Amino acid sequence: MAISTGGDGSTPMADINTTPLVDVMLVLLIIFLIAVPVAIQTIEKLEIPIFASVESEDKVENLLITVSTTDAEGRTAGPIQSGFTGAIRDGECRVYINGTTAVSSEELYDQAFERLDNIVQRAGGPEAIMEDPELIPQVHIRGDVNAPWRCVAGTIYNVQAAGYPTVGFISNPVDPNG
Repeated sequence: MAISTGGDGSTPMADINTTPLVDVMLVLLIIFLIAVPVAIQTIEKLEIPIFASVESEDKVENLLITVSTTDAEGRTAGPIQSGFTGAIRDGECRVYINGTTAVSSEELYDQAFERLDNIVQRAGGPEAIMEDPELIPQVHIRGDVNAPWRCVAGTIYNVQAAGYPTVGFISNPVDPNG
């Protein structure tokens, strides 16, 4: 410990004793240098469990549909880099179920109907599902800003014809701060 002998007794001492801080930091450094290699060795042997993905049976999953169009060269958006430059108003309609599967109008109707029918049968039939409206799934449509209304309207028509009573839209929230 440092002892200050200078100055008169009326003024407070302005020197900070850093020796205890350095001692504590050196002890912590030594502890971490010993603990980190041990922790790394035990983490490498960790076995992560693998579970098969199954459809949830206790809650209804809503149907997510993305509506877009082809770009000026006729390319489609997708997970593989295809040079897609963005949807245009005059492009061909592209509809994706759950963000991955591109479908035509007929396939959209068939897949939406089959999915809804499976949910209704799992719930115990139309009467059982009507008793608890929370079991009825909804359709959420996420449309590209440049997708023409004809593409979005056709999608709404197909999912309502398939039996989905509620259709909603997903949008990006507006920043209130500008």
